[in-house]
Amino acid sequence: MDIPKKFGRYDRIYLQLIDLLKKSNNPISNMATIAAVLSGKMDDFFWTGFYLLQDGKLQVGPYQGSLACIDLAKDIGVCWAGINTAKIVIVADVHQFDGHIACDSRSQSEIVV
Repeated sequence: MDIPKKFGRYDRIYLQLIDLLKKSNNPISNMATIAAVLSGKMDDFFWTGFYLLQDGKLQVGPYQGSLACIDLAKDIGVCWAGINTAKIVIVADVHQFDGHIACDSRSQSEIVV
């Protein structure tokens, strides 16, 4: 997909999410909606979801896709790298990421926001 088409698609998804999310003030419902929309609209995503910080560990929240790891041990993996640096983490090749947690062997890359 060329860049203008890709950005147009992202804009449409963003506008759809804004419209859907303004109808609810429930964070769990909103996370479920975001995961469902992204899963349905992004052809290359096979897992889309949220991990929630609970009692010092990350626990799976609303998601779409294959079975997720229930808990992510503290300070290990891409999600914790995002938390610990307070930055978006983009990993093009998870096999090159020290400490990657392989919840699904098909995972080749990850984006943590």
